[in-house]
Amino acid sequence: MATGIIHAGVCGFTINVKAVSDEDHKVQLEIVSDCPNYQKIALELKEVDAYKEIFNKLHMGQVYEVFAKYSPHPSCPGVSGILKTVEVAAGLALAQNATISVTKE
Repeated sequence: MATGIIHAGVCGFTINVKAVSDEDHKVQLEIVSDCPNYQKIALELKEVDAYKEIFNKLHMGQVYEVFAKYSPHPSCPGVSGILKTVEVAAGLALAQNATISVTKE
C-alpha cells in the first residue's frame, strides 16, 4: 500500500490517497478530500491500471480523464500526486517526497 497526502496550495484543500496494487498492477484507490472537485473524482476513480497510467502519453490516462471532468484548475498538484501514489503502490517508483515551491518577487 502507498499513501499520498497532497496539500493543493492556496485553496487550502488536502487530498489523501491510499493505493493498493495487485500482482497485475491494477491499483485500488481510496481518495478523500475536503475539495468538492476531488470528492467527485473520488466517486469515479476507484481502480486504475498502473502501467496504462504511468506509461501513457501526458494527459491520456484515466486519472487525467476523470480529473479533467471535475477540476476547473489544470495546475492543481492533486492529479500528479495521485499518479505518484499509484506508481509507488505498483512498485514502479520508490516512495519519495516531491515539492513545489512558488514565490513571487
